[in-house]
Amino acid sequence: MFEQTFKNIDDVLWKEAGCTTELDYTEQTSWMLFLKYLDDLEVERALEAELVGKPYEFLIDEPHRWASWAAPKRPDGTFDHDSALTGEDLIEFVNDDLFPYLSGFKERAAGPNTIEYKIGAIFGEIRSKFRSGYSLRDALELMDELSFGSQKEKHELSHLYETKIRKMGNAGRNGGEYYTPRPLIRAMVRVTDPRVGETVYDGACGSAGFLCESHDYLRDGQLTTEQLETLQTSTFFGKEKKPLAYIIGIMNMILHGIETPNIVLTNTLTENLADIQEKDRFDIILANPPFGGKERKEVQQNFPIKTGETAFLFLQHFVKRLKAGGRAAVVIKNTFLSNSDNAAKGLRKELLENCNLHSVLDCPGGTFLGAGVKTVVLFFEKGSPTRKIWFYQLDPGRNLGKTNPLNDDDLAEFVELQTTFADSEQSWTVDVGDVDPVNFDLPVKNPNVPEDNPVRSPEEILTQIEALDAEAAEVLARIREMV
Repeated sequence: MFEQTFKNIDDVLWKEAGCTTELDYTEQTSWMLFLKYLDDLEVERALEAELVGKPYEFLIDEPHRWASWAAPKRPDGTFDHDSALTGEDLIEFVNDDLFPYLSGFKERAAGPNTIEYKIGAIFGEIRSKFRSGYSLRDALELMDELSFGSQKEKHELSHLYETKIRKMGNAGRNGGEYYTPRPLIRAMVRVTDPRVGETVYDGACGSAGFLCESHDYLRDGQLTTEQLETLQTSTFFGKEKKPLAYIIGIMNMILHGIETPNIVLTNTLTENLADIQEKDRFDIILANPPFGGKERKEVQQNFPIKTGETAFLFLQHFVKRLKAGGRAAVVIKNTFLSNSDNAAKGLRKELLENCNLHSVLDCPGGTFLGAGVKTVVLFFEKGSPTRKIWFYQLDPGRNLGKTNPLNDDDLAEFVELQTTFADSEQSWTVDVGDVDPVNFDLPVKNPNVPEDNPVRSPEEILTQIEALDAEAAEVLARIREMV
């Protein structure tokens, strides 16, 4: 029903000089979509209050409500073009009045988990990139056609928004850092098997894919009103450093049914691990933290194992944030399993001695579109040492790419065999007693495949070149940030 509207909005953005990439399209769609959602929510709550004879106080004041500036209507409900701002007047209102007003909500909010705080956080960081008020007027009128009134409508919007996020991820390295393939996320969720009443956390949540898929997994069944309230308010928690990812994550969770997402805009790694208490820990951690970056010395001081590698710092954070008996699934570069630097060795030792690293999923090149870097997923439980590690080497039988991405069927065997840690042609078990007690190397070496040096295909060579280019670009970007 809304698919054509989304396409028409993209057409408007494509013609807008201020929007040049898929990231821009998603960002600009997101802030408009958020305000339309907020208006629909407020109108719905006002009607509910009126039905029971109670007053309702709008969060947004009259001049800044959607119906006042974005989509004014005549008494008969038709669009009032005569009173609608457009051209330079509209650009001036949005940039100099609307956004400053909305960003002020952060200071007035009672706390970070309120809708007021999220309004302020979003509009304090993001900017309208429209240069033409006529293009913005067209986009707003199209956005007004969307409705959040029913669950069916929200479900369709959720599907369309996920498609937009995927396209952004496919567009290149910067977009890809916010997007983890949903089939991989769903497999990780199934293995960790969250239950209603447990808390789920992602400290590098990006577009909130892990939190959204966990929500869908937990909603798959009949739940009581109390359980539904638990999912709404006290189950899913996330942190995100980048403003664009933050608003995308917020909007994605809203469309999946969480009205006030518990996502905080912050750099997770600035948190000192020594300050984390039992009340700060979670039952389930699911994450794909950024890797290849370099953190400043002052950030590294927050961690017992000092390293500039972002992913290694996140892994320490996740272990510390996990409750005793808690379960985690974390994506990391496959080189972590055998890197010889002190940080990698120290982290592997930590995982083996203080956690049960029970499963490792080895992902093929091309799993993460636009990245090329080979990864593994570490599955572990906190509180008891590792005795045996079950490895599974994923082989879809084809080269993965934009036109042939990972799908749920590719991971079905892994999910099934993992329940019993069964050995197969693609899976095997390693006893920790056989692991090098000095370096704690955990290389992925399938004993069912003869060790030889076959000639690599052109696709494999290109994938490796892509991976090296991506890593080099990531390092250069981090260096620029630090200068």
